[in-house]
Amino acid sequence: MLELADRQLLESRKNRPTVSFYTFGCRLNQAETAILEQSFRKAGYAVVDIRQPADVVVVNTCTVTEHGDADTRKLCNRIRRLNPHARIALVGCQAQVQRDKLLNLPNVHWVVGNARKLELRQILESTPPSAGPSVIAPVIRKQSFTVPFVGVDRYHTRANLKIQDGCDFFCSFCEIPYARGRARSRRFSDLLAEAVALARAGHHELVLTGINIGTYRDGQKSLVDVLDALEQVEGLWRIRISSIEPTTIPDAVLDKMAQGGNVCRHLHVPLQSGSNVILKAMNRLYTVEEYTDFVQQAWNRIEGLCLGTDVIVGFPGESDAAFQETYHLLRDLPLAYFHVFSYSERQHARSRRLEQKVPPGVVKQRSRLLRELSHRKRQQFMHRFVGKVLPVLFEQEKNGVWVGLTDNYLRVRVSADFNLRNQLLPVRLQAVDGSTLVGELA
Repeated sequence: MLELADRQLLESRKNRPTVSFYTFGCRLNQAETAILEQSFRKAGYAVVDIRQPADVVVVNTCTVTEHGDADTRKLCNRIRRLNPHARIALVGCQAQVQRDKLLNLPNVHWVVGNARKLELRQILESTPPSAGPSVIAPVIRKQSFTVPFVGVDRYHTRANLKIQDGCDFFCSFCEIPYARGRARSRRFSDLLAEAVALARAGHHELVLTGINIGTYRDGQKSLVDVLDALEQVEGLWRIRISSIEPTTIPDAVLDKMAQGGNVCRHLHVPLQSGSNVILKAMNRLYTVEEYTDFVQQAWNRIEGLCLGTDVIVGFPGESDAAFQETYHLLRDLPLAYFHVFSYSERQHARSRRLEQKVPPGVVKQRSRLLRELSHRKRQQFMHRFVGKVLPVLFEQEKNGVWVGLTDNYLRVRVSADFNLRNQLLPVRLQAVDGSTLVGELA
């Protein structure tokens, strides 16, 4: 028999159009999906789980790797099996660069690129019922932007705050400048207004997101000005910087982390390769020596800093010697973890013209070695904090065990028989267990 709350929910959905969302890829996609969801909610749609019947299913796509392309195809087939009458809207990066190709996927009625994806609800509502599938993916213009809705995240205590989009760096392996356009920044007053609204909605930690957030510029305002303003927002306890390019991090950002204020002691700084030869072929804007100097400087200045990175395995021309350079650099630097990606040839990326491809078996073996190294580094980093007391922002609970994060990206669990969700509490860290630290409330 249905509980009263369930009956009320079903009753409220009667005669209301239903929509579900699915997000592939990065934090920026997650931020934009949250904005889209609020757009539909404000217009009276009922938002349902993707496993439930829905009139429209919105899929926010990713095209960073070939796996993202395959995942979209698989999901469309799954939606058709579960919900054959749903109309699918594919939006985002893959919709921008593979727009016509996506129309061949089952049940796809709209393909909307990044330039207009936040207008999706209006696009859907202006499409006549008799109209066939449509592609809307105009060229993305290089200009500052605003965001129409507050991206309250119903599923997580942390919320993503989009401050920037696009990139001008044109790394040879990457097609993001083609999928996201050139670098552009959000209006300063607009992002600050959303941050205030998110804090009022109960999001005490915001993650600053974008494609190349270190290049943020709105008039005279820079990333440092964004951090200065966010530190004054009432109810905002933590500001976390997502992935940021090593050549774009001002000293003032390191100073803020070192001072122990609201800016989290966590930097995710992509390396991609530990070989200068490969970095040059990738069109990265630094050398191994410059990257090493920055990491060591940050590590020495900020007590307890968590440093993470990205690395690509199997870039064309990556010899055994070049891989060994990468392995040894990652081993020796004070990095807490790294995300390992197998090189993926992309349609618009210049690296697809390079020869000396690395065999898939070699890529798989090298990736395994780096992932094992990352696991050991993560364990070493966690062990440094056993016996210490650190504040933890709790996020979720299962069977009486609560899990949350420290500001320096340590995942912590404690047992408690009362609600800890969205509370920031001191925890004494007692032991390492797998990928988490076990502690007790101090």
